[in-house]
Amino acid sequence: MENPVTGSNKKGLLAGFILLIALSVGFIILISFLPFGSGGEKIASIGKDKIGVVEVFGAIMTSDETVKQIKEYAKDNSIKAIIIRIDSPGGAVAPSQEIHDAILAARQKKKVVASMATLGASGGYYIAVAADKIICNPGTLTGSIGVIMNLMNVQELMGKIGVQPMVVKSGEFKDTGSAFRPMTDREKKVVQDMIDDVYGQFVTAVAKGRNMPEAKVRELADGRVYTGNQAKNNGLVDELGGMEEAVKLTAQLAGISGEPALVRHEEKMLWLKDLMSEKMAGKFDWLLNEVAFHKPGVYYLWSMN
Repeated sequence: MENPVTGSNKKGLLAGFILLIALSVGFIILISFLPFGSGGEKIASIGKDKIGVVEVFGAIMTSDETVKQIKEYAKDNSIKAIIIRIDSPGGAVAPSQEIHDAILAARQKKKVVASMATLGASGGYYIAVAADKIICNPGTLTGSIGVIMNLMNVQELMGKIGVQPMVVKSGEFKDTGSAFRPMTDREKKVVQDMIDDVYGQFVTAVAKGRNMPEAKVRELADGRVYTGNQAKNNGLVDELGGMEEAVKLTAQLAGISGEPALVRHEEKMLWLKDLMSEKMAGKFDWLLNEVAFHKPGVYYLWSMN
């Protein structure tokens, strides 16, 4: 007769063994989705000259990961040049400037080409002007050189529902831009002076990047978007073409003969990122951009609203 304790132990061991097998299979499946390599990069074919590709997609609200990739490619001696692939309406000012500065630093070591897809406007264009060359499609929308701050006034609505806001502040301009009252003339001047200063920074960056007089930039920098054709005619981009042409141009600038290997940064949990990314959910880009646009701040951002 089987000892009840022994039988129980056998069942426990069997259950544990099955659980271990299940966990092992799950672990194998999981790591198959996790690309590992130096710095999280995808290693290109051995023996080929390599070009690093940095993708800037969607609204630019942060810069850390993009700047990190640019610095990694700039330091990597196996990477001969860098392409910044842009599909963005722009975004917050500071992240756009940080990526712009990282590109300028990378150019001290190797050639950098900006390649625009559907959209490379405002902050997206600000990033591009830091590159050695800019290439875009004839139908790409670019330009939108300007600054915007989105504010709203809900004073009348608050009155209709019986809400009376009360503010205690330390200075005249502490609640400038409040949604609960109109701005005073003095507040409007303070905000406009700030916008003009940030706009001037944009104009200066374009003038330096495109080797163009600031007066000429200001003629073009009224906030409008241009097609790729128009941008080339106005001197805002260098060449017309897609990613394939961008690779050829970059290889030529870097002195690469033959077809180069493209190296793209791959993050862990890439499969999950793809499910949430702009590339997989392009139809929701407008929502992502609007969320960014309504976050308080000053923006290099193109918006149709």
